[in-house]
Amino acid sequence: MRKIIIDPGICNGLPAIEGTRIAVQTVLEFLSAGDSIEDVLEEYPTLSREDVLACLAYAAQSMKHQ
Repeated sequence: MRKIIIDPGICNGLPAIEGTRIAVQTVLEFLSAGDSIEDVLEEYPTLSREDVLACLAYAAQSMKHQ
């Protein structure tokens, strides 16, 4: 499973899925708009279900630090 990374040279330093230029925020926006995980995977075929779940886990973990 890929992990969430923060690299100033990728997505302007936003958290992103390792090995991609897809920001966690992008995935979360799709899900919050009512799209399913399957919809996200269709839009971004390089992602796996585990990548989408990693975005959700990252968001949940981030909220613990607020």
